[in-house]
Amino acid sequence: MDAAAALVVDGKLVSAAEQERFTRNKHTGQFPIDAIQFCLRDSGISINEVDEIAHGFDYSPYRELYQRDEISRELYQDVFSRDALLAQVRRDLPGFPDNKVFNVNHHLAHAASAAYTSGWDECLVVVNDAMGETESLSVYDFHDGELEKLHTVSANDSIGILYSLITLHLGFDFNSDEYKIMGLAPYGNRRRFRPFFEQVVELREDGSIRIPILKLNQSREERESYLGTRLWLDEHLIKRRLQNHSVNSNHEDVAAGLQECLERVVMHVCEHFGKQTGLRRLALAGGVALNCTANGKLFYSRLFDEVYVQPVAGDDGVALGAALYRTSLAKSIPNHRFPTPLFGPKYDNAEIESALGGFDGKIQWRHFGSLEATCGAASKLIADGRVIAWYRGRMEYGPRALGNRSILADPRRPEMRDRINAMVKKRESFRPFAPACSVEEAHLWFDVAPRTELPYMISVVDVRPEVRAQLPAITHVNGSARLQTVSVDDNPDFHALLLAVGETTGRQMVLNTSFNVKGQPIVNTPTEAIETFLGTGIEHLFMENYHVTRSAA
Repeated sequence: MDAAAALVVDGKLVSAAEQERFTRNKHTGQFPIDAIQFCLRDSGISINEVDEIAHGFDYSPYRELYQRDEISRELYQDVFSRDALLAQVRRDLPGFPDNKVFNVNHHLAHAASAAYTSGWDECLVVVNDAMGETESLSVYDFHDGELEKLHTVSANDSIGILYSLITLHLGFDFNSDEYKIMGLAPYGNRRRFRPFFEQVVELREDGSIRIPILKLNQSREERESYLGTRLWLDEHLIKRRLQNHSVNSNHEDVAAGLQECLERVVMHVCEHFGKQTGLRRLALAGGVALNCTANGKLFYSRLFDEVYVQPVAGDDGVALGAALYRTSLAKSIPNHRFPTPLFGPKYDNAEIESALGGFDGKIQWRHFGSLEATCGAASKLIADGRVIAWYRGRMEYGPRALGNRSILADPRRPEMRDRINAMVKKRESFRPFAPACSVEEAHLWFDVAPRTELPYMISVVDVRPEVRAQLPAITHVNGSARLQTVSVDDNPDFHALLLAVGETTGRQMVLNTSFNVKGQPIVNTPTEAIETFLGTGIEHLFMENYHVTRSAA
């Protein structure tokens, strides 16, 4: 899932992208040859100049576990083994030496992706996901450039798997739609199913957790699909929802209870090991670290002086982490805070004009002479209630559109959420949209201290009660919002647009959602941007300093 490539040179990330952005197959797990070729091309180096290839899984310590029967042996040999990895490297990168290909434990790669981009000399690192090779949660003490493992939780007690199973139980997709539960939860009553989840997930005195219902699966078929656990949920929670059935209050209440349970686990683990180590800084990675509501709880808890969530926290981020870990074994890594992750492809004016020429008769366009003029035109359209696509600079690495492949609108308009859902996103009405706000003004609208930097759109904060009515399109039902702050250092072009929007609306803020339609990865090329624009109700497209509209009928 979420295959990606990241190129690290002298301990610094220079290029990175997900494979899905090139194949257009969302969450693809195929060997990321297209992403690799982009990284090499972007950096002007050949594969022969690469010192090592690092892969963020290492199943070799568990080889014997897969030798118990023929099906397991074949699975290990065909999918998990080093030989399977080398076969893909030989196929797509012929001639690259086998002895320069390395496997890195999955959670160690996640941990490295957070520790070595935190900007800190020491911190507590917590990795939390569905599962790596065999573990679901790992805790590390990062100091002196090294990661020391303190604790692990087996995948047999995975809060990530439980969250995914109940996501599936509520009629959404396993290992894909968990973020929808996060959006649904505020509509529910978390107290209703609190006793259920307190019984199901046991918090241990040693900072660990136990989830006995994940061990109800005896046969191979049951273990592969958690059939025993799912039947138990049918009997003891609520009946599973079919995807073609509507969401009701029962589903909302389960989502609320599940989200509270996840937050309880995250706080329990982080608080315990924070006290045990005395470390006052916390870095997070793993798929569970994409749960913005849980991150927000940590942010407001003050258990730590600082909390850093690595923005590419899912499996696409282990490409970076594996490379950083292997680098750390050879040399000291310059540890600086991860910038806004704009490490993907960028297309120049010639490539944009070539793409525009392929849509003669369908579009019309004009070219502005400067960023200032482009921002002025875009800000006026946003203030006038138009929905625009903003395609500029390098594509984001990671799951969030952070102002370079974005759909933007005015957060003041109460109808905007429904309009964007109808014209573009086609998604569930209970899911909120996020605000992007200048770092200079964020404290005026959100419950954060002045100059608080939350550049990754990965934490939920409270909208100030006195202004919630002014921001209906980005304020969730519980008064929260998934805030992205933007500074001139993060992304100067997007920051310039926010300043222009402030001149026209009085607020340096926009509604920001990813430039894609449901089921499609975020757009990559100019042609994809135009095709998506024409296939939706988006009213204006800005590509660099080109303003694109539909041709008159």
